[in-house]
Amino acid sequence: MLILNEPKSEENSTIKMAISLTTYTAATNKAVLERYMNLPLPDSKILATYVWVDGTGEFVRSKTRTVDFHPKHPSELPIWNFDGSSTYQAEGSNSDIYLHPCAMYQDPFNKGDNKIVMCETYKYNKKPTETNHRKTCLEAMQKAADQHPWFGIEQEYTLLDMDNHPFGWPKNGFPGPQGPYYCGVGANKVFGRDIVEAHYRACLFAGIQICGTNAEVMPSQWEYQVGPCEGITMADDLWVSRYILHRVAEDFGINVSLDPKPMVGHWNGSGLHTNFSTKAMREDNGILEIEKAIDKLSRHHLRHIRAYDLHEGKDNERRLVGSLETSNIHDFSAGVANRGCSVRIPRSVAEERKGYFEDRRPASNADPYQVTEVLVRTVCLDE
Repeated sequence: MLILNEPKSEENSTIKMAISLTTYTAATNKAVLERYMNLPLPDSKILATYVWVDGTGEFVRSKTRTVDFHPKHPSELPIWNFDGSSTYQAEGSNSDIYLHPCAMYQDPFNKGDNKIVMCETYKYNKKPTETNHRKTCLEAMQKAADQHPWFGIEQEYTLLDMDNHPFGWPKNGFPGPQGPYYCGVGANKVFGRDIVEAHYRACLFAGIQICGTNAEVMPSQWEYQVGPCEGITMADDLWVSRYILHRVAEDFGINVSLDPKPMVGHWNGSGLHTNFSTKAMREDNGILEIEKAIDKLSRHHLRHIRAYDLHEGKDNERRLVGSLETSNIHDFSAGVANRGCSVRIPRSVAEERKGYFEDRRPASNADPYQVTEVLVRTVCLDE
């Protein structure tokens, strides 16, 4: 049990309260909880957990309701609402924000036929909230549907302990230099594998197109990959996979950080590397279409940088420094098998002369709706 001394300042009080809350989240007895989770539910009812992006643009919120039927499509579910003044999305004097169900997944926490429902958020005047980027993303995907845009996204993240220090790191120092941790095996090389394995299986259960995972270059940093997905499904899957990651880590009393540069110094940052192709790129001699796409991207570098993190490039300024497997934020570059470029063409793609390219610029906290939308508008729609 964590014993807190009398705080000496408001700052100390806030830190200790955060530690206390995190500690007790993990300390509740999950075996006792399982008694109740195993209780049978009425056949005619399911639990639908509505998930949405809050006003920060980085974090998700959720709330659960009973539905008196088994939905086959999200459009069958009712529009709901919440207090937007408590999620940075509305004023208290006009606080109702509406949840429009858009995508539906199996719920790995409530199991059975219960659902996770990804939602768009709308204001009282029926206009999308500032962090509802799904609406315009869907419009772009529908315009480019005949080109069949495919995506595969690599989500990097860092596990943090109760005090927001990287999980497994010495409390009064640093681990050894980077080198042994990437795809590492062993208790002195990887930290938090239980969370990673649990998240992987929970995503598969949910119906998310997760296709891989690995330990990353910095200790306590991990990555998972989602895809290939076509159109709007890519960003829907990724947002729900983030929700599941936070929920799984919550059970273990661990925090998840999507900060693009969680540790200052010679430590790798975290990205949201985005692999992209169209039908023409995947066909014979598609390398010509890939080269055309890269040329378009080179002419819209600044627009993409603004879309590739939550603060229009300010977060990526700490990460895209031209070293530690990144390009320089101010310059566009492309190359074969070069992880120091803005855009990488995999060696196998260059040899087969067809396939896809990897945009390495998006930050780990980027909104996948914005990332996939700007790629389609630049490459497919010539906007």
